[in-house]
Amino acid sequence: MLFRPKYTIDTIYHLDTDQLHKMDIKAVFSDLDNTLLAWNKFETAQEMDKLNQRLKKAGIRLVVISNNNAQRVGKVLDPYGISFVAKSKKPLPFAITKEREKLGLKKNQVMMVGDQLITDMQAGNLAGVETVLVKPLVETDKWNTRINRFFEKIIFFFLGLSHRVTFKENLKNG
Repeated sequence: MLFRPKYTIDTIYHLDTDQLHKMDIKAVFSDLDNTLLAWNKFETAQEMDKLNQRLKKAGIRLVVISNNNAQRVGKVLDPYGISFVAKSKKPLPFAITKEREKLGLKKNQVMMVGDQLITDMQAGNLAGVETVLVKPLVETDKWNTRINRFFEKIIFFFLGLSHRVTFKENLKNG
């Protein structure tokens, strides 16, 4: 389905590289705000760096796919050497598809991770890649994301997920 994630885990930081290898995942595409980094503070930057190093050591690329502008995204990611696509226009799948093709990967070798149904899960599903919904890192959102969260509640209801999604600790539980 368009908005339904294939997996749900509590945080991107619990991705297991062994499990990703079993799934033949070669690249993890991730949203930035409230997925890798709290949108309003940078305390999770060290965790983000550790995740990138762990994925890199396992031969898996981390690429951020963000709707933010390049200046904002680059300011956060450049010190850590993390690749990114800015102004991706999610929920459209074009940035995901273009980056996947640039890396020479098949659809089943890419995983899109994000905290929003309307942007991240829809873009990943339209691009035909694996999708993972995570809990937002912080409870608050920017004004434009608050609008999406309102509509997400309606989508959750229609997907039969109105009792909330159960976020597992890792993909093995998925």
